[in-house]
Amino acid sequence: MERKEAIEKLQRLIGKELHELANEFGVTIYRDGKVNKGWAGHVFERYLELPINSAQSPNFGSWELKSIPLKYKKNGELTFKETMAITMIDPVNVCQKEFEDSHLLAKLKKAIVVARIVGDTVDDPSYIHSIVEFNLQGGLYDAVKADYDLVRNTLLDPSKGFKTLTGYMGYYIQPRTKGAGHGSISRAFYARPRFLKKFIKI
Repeated sequence: MERKEAIEKLQRLIGKELHELANEFGVTIYRDGKVNKGWAGHVFERYLELPINSAQSPNFGSWELKSIPLKYKKNGELTFKETMAITMIDPVNVCQKEFEDSHLLAKLKKAIVVARIVGDTVDDPSYIHSIVEFNLQGGLYDAVKADYDLVRNTLLDPSKGFKTLTGYMGYYIQPRTKGAGHGSISRAFYARPRFLKKFIKI
């Protein structure tokens, strides 16, 4: 399925309730008594009749599907529930590649993002808000490149290195630990809310 067709098909889901779609497409929200963490993304992939795929390279050739939750604050304002994971940080790869050839840029350019409104628990209704693409141009491109270069230069610096990467780094894109529990040593690039706001109108 080509990117344009996927976007057009996903846009038909705007306003739909996700639990109803999960039931329609046979996606289980709970597995062995625990929440199936990727259930929302699985719903969209089943809807598009595509195999479930979380490999680091862009999932479907010219594009990749991602999902981000939105929530209402007590004052009624809609906001981002969390940052969005983009791709794992392979320190060897990042050191070898300039931003123009990076996994990070490839992922951002090929992402199709489904934003959905969620409640306080996984059982609360969840509605599809919008379908967006990331179009990096001008100053935004330069700023994201600067975030990548900060990570790359940290990795290349013998006095710093991988272990010194922290979520405090980066204006739009941050390097942060990824994995279960405290003490995780793996890290990934995450899109901060201020980056997501450039594309998801809330």
